[in-house]
Formats: sequence, C-alpha cells, structure tokens
Amino acid sequence: MQVSFAAERPADTDVIGFIISKSAWEGFELPLDNPQAARETAKLARFEGNAGQSFLYFAQEGGRSVRIVLIAVGDGDAADYIKAGGDLLAKVQTCGAKTIAVHAENLDAKAAAEVAYGATLRNWRMDKYRTKLPETSKPTVTELMVVGAPVEALTLWPSYAAIADGVALTKELVSEPANIIYPESFVERCQHLQSLGVEIDVLDDKEMAKLGMGALLGVAQGSVRPARMLVMKWDGTGGKQEKPVVFVGKGVTFDTGGISIKPAAGMEDMKWDMGGAGAVAGAMKALAGRKAKAHVVGICGLVENMPDGNAQRPGDVVTSMSGQTIEVINTDAEGRLVLCDALHYAQEKFKPDTIVDLATLTGAIIISLGKEHAGLFSNSDELSDKLIAAGKATGDKLWRFPLSPAYDKLIDSPIADIKNVGPRDAGSITAAQFLQRFIQDGVKWAHLDIAGMAWGDKDGPTWAKGATGYGVKLLDRFIADNFEG
Repeated sequence: MQVSFAAERPADTDVIGFIISKSAWEGFELPLDNPQAARETAKLARFEGNAGQSFLYFAQEGGRSVRIVLIAVGDGDAADYIKAGGDLLAKVQTCGAKTIAVHAENLDAKAAAEVAYGATLRNWRMDKYRTKLPETSKPTVTELMVVGAPVEALTLWPSYAAIADGVALTKELVSEPANIIYPESFVERCQHLQSLGVEIDVLDDKEMAKLGMGALLGVAQGSVRPARMLVMKWDGTGGKQEKPVVFVGKGVTFDTGGISIKPAAGMEDMKWDMGGAGAVAGAMKALAGRKAKAHVVGICGLVENMPDGNAQRPGDVVTSMSGQTIEVINTDAEGRLVLCDALHYAQEKFKPDTIVDLATLTGAIIISLGKEHAGLFSNSDELSDKLIAAGKATGDKLWRFPLSPAYDKLIDSPIADIKNVGPRDAGSITAAQFLQRFIQDGVKWAHLDIAGMAWGDKDGPTWAKGATGYGVKLLDRFIADNFEG
C-alpha cells in the first residue's frame, strides 16, 4: 500500500476517513457535500468521539457512492492515533475499495503521520500460500492519502515508514512455516539489510564449535538443519559511539521440544519460537532504514530443536562458551541454552555496556501476564525504566519481574555448574536467572520474555491474526530516546 500526502482530497477516492478526538468532535466541520447528514448519522450511531468508537456508512459524495468512516481517538495520545489508522484500514481492507483519503486538517503533524503508520502496520497479511482465497477476502486497498496534514508530517513519514518495514520483516519471519524458515534461510532473508548499510557476519556450526558453543550446538544436534549465528551491525554515529548497544534474539526456527517432546496438539505454533530473533532482525532493519544515529549490533542464535538418534538427552552435560557446564534436565528448555552462548559471544566480541535479549522463552510468562505484557527481567533499574518507558510509548508493553539469590539457587546442579530448569514454581524467573549467570560484571542487561506477545490468536489493532511484530517498535524507541543525542 502506497502512502502519500496531499493538500486536497481527490474526487475519485473510494473511502473518506476522519480521525476525530472527543474535544474536537462538537466543533469539527466535516468537509463533505452534506455534513449535516453525516452528523445525524453519527448521532444515530451514538458516536461521541470516545476512544475506540467508530462507524462506517455509505453516502453520495461528488456524484459517487463512497464509504465514509469516522474513527474516534478520545483524548488522542499517540497509541490512539496509531490504533485509529489500523482500525480504519481494517474496516475497508477487503471491501473492494482501492483508495482511502483520510482527512488530517484537525491533526498535528505527528498524529497525521501516526495514522498512516497504523494503517501501514495493519495492512500486512500472510496470504501467499492461500491459493483459493475468494476474491471477496483479498485485500484491495492500494493507496492511502493523508489530506490536509501540516507539511511537517511529510518530513516525519520516512522514519515511520522505516519502522513499519522493520515490523513487516519480523511478521514475515515469524509467519513463515518451518520448512521455509530455518537457520540458513533466516540468514538469507536478512541479507537485503546490507543494502541499507547493515554489516552482516554469519557464524556456521563449525565456527561456533571452535568457539566452544556447546550449549547452542547441543540444541541443534538433533536436526539436519545446521545452526547459524547471524550478526548484524549498524553504526550511524560514524564511529563516535565506540561501544554498541547489543540486542540478542532467540531463534529456534522450530521447537519440537527435542527428546522431551511436546504434545502434538498445538505443536504447529512452534514455528514462531524464533520471535525474539525475528524482532531483532526487524529492529535492525528499522534502525538502518531511518538512519538512526546510534551504534547497534543485533545477534540471532538460530537452531532447530528436533528429536533423532543424535539429539541431546535429558541428563546430558554440555559446556557453554563461557566455560560453565550445564546439566540438561529438559531438552524443551532449549532457548536459554541458545541464548547463553549468544550472550557470551556478544560480550566477548563487542564489549557492550548494555545488552537486551528477547525470547519466546517460557509458557509460564503467558500464565502470569497473558497477552497484554511481555515479561522484563533486569540487573539494572535504570535500564528497566528506559525499556518500560519505550514500551508505554509504542504499545509494546512490559512488566518487570524480580530476580534474587533465592531464585538463583533453584537452578544449582548436583553434577554441573548449573541446570537448565528449576522446579515448576517461578518458571519464568528461574529461566531469567539462568541467563543472568552468563552476564559479565558491569554489563547492564535486560531479558524480555515475549512468549505471550509474538503471536496473536485474533486480530489486533495493528496486526491481523498471527504474527504481531512485537519488539521492533520497542527496541527502536529505546534507541531513539536513549542513544541518539
């Protein structure tokens, strides 16, 4: 869908949209042939400008039948305008209309750009394998025109478009089936980031073996798909920011559970167990696309967790890159084994002061938080506060959980330095405690457990049912607010 900005609405548009705050509704002059009829229709629909209210009706405009859509944003904060754009697009995406003109005379430049941003985010769908999709169910909108916005909106738009492109990459990677996206093909899907200025390095399984990544490779050894580590580097500071901020993503492209195999029901969902890696890749595309003035490295540990005669067994002991030995109690607690080597590699290679990992790590976090927040665990109050603020600003919400020695001792092993699971209680916390054992002194670290957020079982404000793109907006805003002077 193409987004454009114009001073006046074209006569041949198919849909006319209005984004209206509660305070502006009473005095707002609708630029329509019959504004009084529009107001009377809105009154019948009990439309009062309250956040979340919307309605669509048909009218004659310029001698043509068109759809007119009113979307209310209440008091009108940023999240409301983004949701409003998504709501507008969703209402007409498959109706046969090709063009939308959304009026922005009553909006400031940021709000106008955010409406277009929300519509762009919501427009993404995964239909490529649906060969018999009825014509009436296919998306038809090809252009969204923002009418009458302040000229500054056009200046703001390229950055929003770049973030939307990053979210789209994440949705694509998370949505693809596991026979299409596996460690090697994940790397290939990210190669185009080089055209944006991202430097890409790839470690294969032999190189990781030389580095001693026994934990990560132990997960991969049951699969015919070899492991990969994808390293993406973006420096928009021209070398002024010596130490990069590092993002690390769990990239288990399919998770059967290994020998500790999962139940068959619902296992197909485990194609999105690489949601953390997908978010990191999308964030790197967003940052490079908008030419962020920051130095950032994204690292994705990519494996497939399968059971076969060569798969690791419960009770095996593996040696991580850090030298710490790990007793593998449960092969389905594999994400932390991937992350511990990726985190150690990141610290040894890039010496960051700040590192954030993202992972669809535990089902326990879904029990705790449902699908409203991701879990946040950190050794730094300052870093936690910055991430929570970025989450509130973008709608990628976080909720902080505790870490303490009392939880840490639950993962002590009688035969190794650490075991990969603790008791049933506090499962998300003990998973984070495991990762913290691989964080070096002085490094500010945060772990985001996004298991409940990477995939939506129903449509959301800026996504169709399926991949949500969670994490890209969060990481981008975190960088923008704290590392781009």
